[in-house]
Order: sequence, then structure tokens, then C-alpha cells
Amino acid sequence: MNFPYGRVAFFVTSNIHKFQEAKRVLAEYDIAAAMIKMSALEIQDDSLENIAKASVLDAVKKCNLPVIVEDAGLFIKVLNGFPGPYSSYVNRTLGVEGILKLMRDVEDRSAYFLSVVAFSNPDGKEIKFFHGKVEGRIAYEARGESGFGFDPVFIPAEGDGRTFAEMSTEEKNRFSHRARALRKFAEWYKKLG
Repeated sequence: MNFPYGRVAFFVTSNIHKFQEAKRVLAEYDIAAAMIKMSALEIQDDSLENIAKASVLDAVKKCNLPVIVEDAGLFIKVLNGFPGPYSSYVNRTLGVEGILKLMRDVEDRSAYFLSVVAFSNPDGKEIKFFHGKVEGRIAYEARGESGFGFDPVFIPAEGDGRTFAEMSTEEKNRFSHRARALRKFAEWYKKLG
């Protein structure tokens, strides 16, 4: 692969928070991140990989650049993986408080975040997927001001008891699902010619 734009990862997203997290992680690998602010097609599907695939193919068609997209979901054990790949929609409609209501009086609060980063060249012929996962639990109340989405109610198992929203971006990026998927992408991307 040649790099006509230098070692840059073109990240298609309309979410500035996702981009800021990605930019910091990719910088660890000396990869510049450029945000292409547009909404790629986001299908409703039970698979994050299928959603990421549809999004990355739509994105390369629209901008004709090698791009990455990312999709993630919060999977709550006692709710059989809900909201999972529907996390964005559930966050917009039920919000954090809705999840807390569903979890009221529930003892097993096990959950995990899963992220899928998809990369494609402009021809869309080959798509690469990179996965990141972080185990944790759902808090009893929303805590913290940082982050976005379900960050105020997710306590990572590897952390110190704080929610993602109580952490700085740097702290969250040490073990977040998105950071893990992006690091896998960055390691692969750095190896390309």
C-alpha cells in the first residue's frame, strides 16, 4: 500500500468524542488522524461487524479515500446482551437513566463494551476488522462528566472503581474497548509498505 497522504488514518465519524479518543491512540503509533465528519450508513443489525462493514463501504463510496469507521456496543449479561449493537439508538431513546431503570434491583451487573474498527481502501474490495473488548459492570447510578454514551454507568473491571465518565481520556484509553481495537488497527497499519 502506498500512502499518498502520508501515514494518516481517515476516520469517518460524526462523533467528535470518538475522534478525540482515536486521535490520541493513533498518535502513540505516529499515525495522524483526520476526521471526515459525515454520517456513514448505519444499518440495524445484530452484528457490530456487519454494521461496521456497511458503514465503511458507504464511507469509501462517498469520499474515495482509505478510511476507518468504528462501531461499538454495551452488552449487559442479565439483559441477554442488550443493548448490544443497538446501543446508539438505545442511548438516544432510553438514555443512561433508562438502562439504570432496567437494572434496578438487579444483582448481577456484569457487562462489557465491544468495539469493531473496520478499514477499507477506496476500492472496497478488502475490509479489515479489528476488535476490542473491555469487561466491567453497570454502576448503580450515573457518575462522572467525561466521555459520552454509556460511559457514566460503565465501571471497567481493570480500573479502580470509577466509571469511564469519571476518567480523563488518557485514563480511559489505557484499557477501553475502542482504544484496544484502534491499537490493533494501528499495529497492522504501521506494518504496511
